[in-house]
Amino acid sequence: MTEELSVEILADSDMLAARAAARSLARDLGFTRTDATLIATAVSEIARNIVIHAGQGKIVMTPLMEDERYGLSVVAFDGGPGIRDVAAALERGYAGRGGLGLGLPGARRLMDEFAIESDAEHGTTVTMTKWRARDELERLRERRRTRRR
Repeated sequence: MTEELSVEILADSDMLAARAAARSLARDLGFTRTDATLIATAVSEIARNIVIHAGQGKIVMTPLMEDERYGLSVVAFDGGPGIRDVAAALERGYAGRGGLGLGLPGARRLMDEFAIESDAEHGTTVTMTKWRARDELERLRERRRTRRR
């Protein structure tokens, strides 16, 4: 299975690389095309926030494999100035520094789990996860492959 992927975010072009990596990893984990697109969109929104508000950062994507479900964990962090009012930034329509106010609330809606930590000393870290259930047939096939080895 695919291992952790890391994408440095320094410029607009890196947003595309992060989006493509998220989509590819999600498809490798068996997410539907629609869910892979949702994950890629959430990653793109967070990457855009890094470029606009912090200037640089990193996004790390990690596959999560449990018996009943597979997931994709995304951790984005930067060393920027932090978000003064995180609760307000998570409200739809809030726009700091000339943004449209869609990034954080949009990403939160697209993913199953979402957390944010931010302060002026350490910057901002966004952690989000999308899950998909594994059906019995998928688990049975995996057990058979394991036994053959």
